[in-house]
Amino acid sequence: MSLLASVSGPRDLDRMTVAELDALAAEIREFLVENVARTGGHLGPNLGVVELTIAIHRVFRSPEDPIIFDTGHQSYVHKLLTGRQDFSQLRARGGLAGYPQRSESPHDVVESSHASSSLSWADGISRALNRTGRTDRHVVAVVGDGALTGGMTWEALNNITDDNDRNLVIVINDNGRSYAPTIGGMARYLNRVRTAEAYRTLHRGSDSLFRRLGPAARAVYRGVRGGTHGFLTRFVNNAALYSNLDIKYLGPVDGHDMASLLETLELAKSYGAPVIVHAITDKGRGFGPALSDEADQFHAVGRIDPITGEAIAGAGAGATAWTDVFSEELVAAGEQREDIIAMTAAMLRPTGLLPFAQRFPDRVYDVGIAEQHAVASAAGLAYGGLHPVVALYATFINRAFDQVLMDVALHKAGVTFVLDRAGVTGPDGPSHHGVWDLAMLQLVPQIRIAVPRDAERLREEFREAIAVSDAPTVVRFPKGAVGTDLPAIERLRDGVDVLARSDAEDVLLVGIGPMAHLAMDVAERLRAQGIGATVVDPRWVIPVQPSIVELAATHRLVITLEDGIRVGGIGTRVRQVLREAGVDTAVDELGLPDEFIDHATREQILADAGLTAAKIAQDVVSQVLGIRIPVARPTTDTGALWMTQVTSPDDSAQNRDDQS
Repeated sequence: MSLLASVSGPRDLDRMTVAELDALAAEIREFLVENVARTGGHLGPNLGVVELTIAIHRVFRSPEDPIIFDTGHQSYVHKLLTGRQDFSQLRARGGLAGYPQRSESPHDVVESSHASSSLSWADGISRALNRTGRTDRHVVAVVGDGALTGGMTWEALNNITDDNDRNLVIVINDNGRSYAPTIGGMARYLNRVRTAEAYRTLHRGSDSLFRRLGPAARAVYRGVRGGTHGFLTRFVNNAALYSNLDIKYLGPVDGHDMASLLETLELAKSYGAPVIVHAITDKGRGFGPALSDEADQFHAVGRIDPITGEAIAGAGAGATAWTDVFSEELVAAGEQREDIIAMTAAMLRPTGLLPFAQRFPDRVYDVGIAEQHAVASAAGLAYGGLHPVVALYATFINRAFDQVLMDVALHKAGVTFVLDRAGVTGPDGPSHHGVWDLAMLQLVPQIRIAVPRDAERLREEFREAIAVSDAPTVVRFPKGAVGTDLPAIERLRDGVDVLARSDAEDVLLVGIGPMAHLAMDVAERLRAQGIGATVVDPRWVIPVQPSIVELAATHRLVITLEDGIRVGGIGTRVRQVLREAGVDTAVDELGLPDEFIDHATREQILADAGLTAAKIAQDVVSQVLGIRIPVARPTTDTGALWMTQVTSPDDSAQNRDDQS
C-alpha cells in the first residue's frame, strides 16, 4: 500500500517519520500531476504547498484547530490529507470542488476563494475560541504572498496585534506569485528576502555541512535551527517588516524542508500568542513543465499531458476567446488614444492586459489583489485627464462596489470597467460565478452597461464605452470562446439591434448579450407553433432604451433572458421602466436564481435554471394560451392607449389644437 493510500485523515501522519513524510510528499506530487492533468484545475499552487500542508496537519489538530486557506485554490493537498482522494471528477458536478467546501468535510472552514479575507476569519475565530473558553485550540491561516497585497489583510493584522492573548498562527506561503509574479512594495521586500545571497548561502551551506557530518551533526543542526532562523532573519532585516506590529516572526524557513517546517511550526504552536511563520516555496515544484512556465507556473490548467504539460485539444480548442477580442481592441484603442490607461488587480494576463502592457508598459497599473484601491485610483486618474480601463473578473467587482458608487459615479468619472468571466463560469463554483454584477451595478446612478452578443459587438461597444467621459461604463462578457457573429436585420435609432421579426407581434424576446443566441432559438420554436416573435439585443442594457418600451407596447408578452440573477436583474429593470411608461404588457424575467450555485458545467447550470430553448418555448406557448402566468395580453389590445399616454406634451397640445 502506498503511503498516500494509507492516509484517511490527518492523524495518520502522526505515526510517520520525517523520511516517510518526505516520501508522502513525493507521492502527492505524482498524484496531483496525474489527476489534475485529466480534469484541469489549479496545479501549480498545490505543487508548491505539499510539504507545508503536510507539516501543518502533522503539528496541528484539524478540525479542532481550524485551518483557513487564502486563497482556497491551494487546498488540494489539504483535501487529500483529510480523506478526499477521489479526484476523478474534480470541479465537475458530483465531484470535489476546486476550493474548500463545508459540505465535503468538517476540515473545510472558509469556502470563498476571494483573496485577503483569511486573517479576518482567523481573527474572529480565535477571539470566539478564547471567549468560549477553548483556549487550548489554535487557528492557522495559510496566506499566499499575493494575498498580502490586499488591504483587508493589513486591516486584520492591525486588529490581531491589538489583542495578543490567543493561539493564532499565520503561515505566509511565499512563492513570489499570485497568478503571475506578485507586485508592489511588499512583494519587492519579500523578494529581497527570498533571493538574498546571505540567506541562500547561510541556509544551504549550513544544511549541507551538517548533513555531511552524519546523524549526530544533523541533530545538532536541528537543535540550533531555531536560533539560525533568528540570525538569518536579522541578517536580511526581515523582522523590521513586523517590528511595529508587535507580532512574533519566525523565518524565513524553507517551505520544502520537512524537518525545518515541523520544528518551526511547533515553535509557533507553543508560543501562546499570534505568530507569523514565513515559508519560502516554489510554485509548481516537482513538475518541470510548470516550473519552466514563466507566465504563471501552471497556476490553472485545462486538460494537459502529464508528461509534457502540453494542453490536450478539446471542445473549443483553437476558438477565439472573448478575452482575446477585448485584448486586441484595447491595444488598438491605445494606439489611437494616449489617455487610455489599463488597470487590473493581480490579473494582468487572465484579463487580457498583457499585450497592452507589452505595447505600452508605462500605461498599465497592476495594483495587486486590491480591487477597492484600483477603482478609487481609477477615479483619480480620470480626474487627472486620463481614461482608465479597469479589467476584472465579474465576481471581483463585488469587492469594489462602494468605490464604483461613491468614488467613480458620484464624481462623474469617465472610467470603463471590463468584466471578464461574467455570468455562469462553471467548474470554479459559487464564489467565481459572475452572476451579481448586472443586478448590483445597475443601482449606480448614471452608469451605462453594455453586454455584447458576439465579437463584433464587443469591439463596437468597448469603443462606445471609452468615448464616455462623464460617467462609469461597463462592458461585460462571459468565459470561454466567442460564438458566431449574429448580425442585426435593423438597428433602431437608440442603438437597439433587431435580430428577427415576424408579421405577428406576439412575443418580444429581449436577449441580453450572448443570450441573444438562445433568444433566436426560442423564436424559431415559437414560429413553428404559429406564434410570432421579435428578437432584440439592447446592446446597452442600462439605461433601458426607449425603443424597448415602444416594442413592448405593441407586443402581447415580453421575455427577458439574462446570464445573471433574476432578482434585481435587467428583466426587473425593464418591467419597472414599462410600468413607469404606462405599458401593461406582461414581462417574464428569465435568469438565474438568487442562490449560490455549485460547480458544474455551464450547460448543466443553465438547464437547472430552465434556460434552454425547449423549456422557454414550452412556457411561452402556455403563456400565450393563457394557462401560465404571466399571461400574454389578448390580441385585440393594440397598445394604442399607451401610445396616446406617452405622446410628448408638445404633440398633445398640437393634437388638441387639431381637434378643436
